[in-house]
Amino acid sequence: MKLGLETAILPASGAADTAARCLEGGGLVAFPTETVYGLGADATNARAVARLYEAKGRPSFNPLIAHVGDLQAARRIARFDDRSLRLAEAFWPGPMTLVLPKASGCPVSDLATAGLETVAVRVPAHPIAHEILRAFGKPIVAPSANISGHVSPTTAEHVFGDLSGRIDLIVDGGPVSVGVESTIVGCFETPLL
Repeated sequence: MKLGLETAILPASGAADTAARCLEGGGLVAFPTETVYGLGADATNARAVARLYEAKGRPSFNPLIAHVGDLQAARRIARFDDRSLRLAEAFWPGPMTLVLPKASGCPVSDLATAGLETVAVRVPAHPIAHEILRAFGKPIVAPSANISGHVSPTTAEHVFGDLSGRIDLIVDGGPVSVGVESTIVGCFETPLL
């Protein structure tokens, strides 16, 4: 991993458009969700996804969660059945990820899904995450914004301490409210927690 990037930190107020421009250019942006700070990359851009894996030191066989702004956006990348639709309607936005079959024409990079026929999708509840997703207009993969194996970050300072020089931008929204990753539900023939 080449270090030496100038990692900027911006206050959350008014940062969504800057974050969206950075993501559009293939950059890596850390931002708060209600669970932990996520490290965002354009889910549809394989080069950006590869940069994310490299920055985290995460193995590329470990699929990423695609974050979207609402259920309608989730339905563009994943196929829902009655059970998964009920889960989404009950718990989104919020700290729950659903693993679902990819929708026809799913734009999420195969690298982000580790080549699987499924995609992990979540609608975060944090207002800053929503602003960034709205400004960007595409799915954003966003695993925890830390080196793989390190403690997940709950503040912008934690992110800076772990990833400074490896990522482009940190949006500082203060401490997150939950502090642990989202619950993941595999929506298979038999649902799996």
